[in-house]
Amino acid sequence: MKDIFTINELKNFAYIITGTLVLALGVVLFFLSNSITTGGTPGMALLIHHLSGVSIGIVVIAINIPLLLWGIKYLGKMFAVRTIISIVLMSFFIDLFSQFLHLDAITNDILLASIFGGVFIGIGVGLILRGDSSAGGPTIVARIVSARTELKPGQIILFIDFFIILSSIYVFNDIDKTLWSILSIYVTSKCIDVMLSGAPTTKVVHITSGKALELSTTISQQLGKEGTILKGSGLSSQIDKEIIFIVVELRNLRRLREIISENDPEAFMIVMDASEMIGRGH
Repeated sequence: MKDIFTINELKNFAYIITGTLVLALGVVLFFLSNSITTGGTPGMALLIHHLSGVSIGIVVIAINIPLLLWGIKYLGKMFAVRTIISIVLMSFFIDLFSQFLHLDAITNDILLASIFGGVFIGIGVGLILRGDSSAGGPTIVARIVSARTELKPGQIILFIDFFIILSSIYVFNDIDKTLWSILSIYVTSKCIDVMLSGAPTTKVVHITSGKALELSTTISQQLGKEGTILKGSGLSSQIDKEIIFIVVELRNLRRLREIISENDPEAFMIVMDASEMIGRGH
């Protein structure tokens, strides 16, 4: 019991409560009334609700109970406890908003509902994951199957979401809404990435230059950045080359281009997103 009342666990539960609340609002305010679906447990529950009329919250619990019993040994004790709490809260909030408070859709425009519904679901799932928990459903299946096979969890979740989308064609009898659902799942995945990794405000830059030392000195003086000089050789010419590896704030990227242009117009630069940084200074 002491493990539940640590600062980290209380922080996890705060993430879980906020995440399930946001996810439930996304389901009720955007998907339910517009007859579009999303991936994972909420998506399956929406389809079954439209077929049977059973409340979404009850369906969410009914889907996850057998999965939790099946996969509890793969989840670990505390992760399983957090997942159960997430599922119960998600079910409670969805039924509270739809069955008791009778909240209506914010918009009946399918495009807006798909995009903003995807944003709400993505933020909700992202917060739940940051609370070291899961929203159940495909996540549990993915953990069990990946533990027994060589399949990756992401592949399994993608397959289940694909099956949900195909099923929505039969349930809603509307190919257009199925396509909007695909857009919504894409938006959700991007929002989850941002929630877990942060917005890409930094860039990874590789600079190949014949004046690497001179260039790196100027960059350090003007941008105050630390970097690494890598030694290499050309693929075909075998000429020795030096590559500057540096991480730059987005706002400084234009000045970096100017520094390179001024000091070595022949330099070659590659710019990539730095989606996550861990270690000294981060």
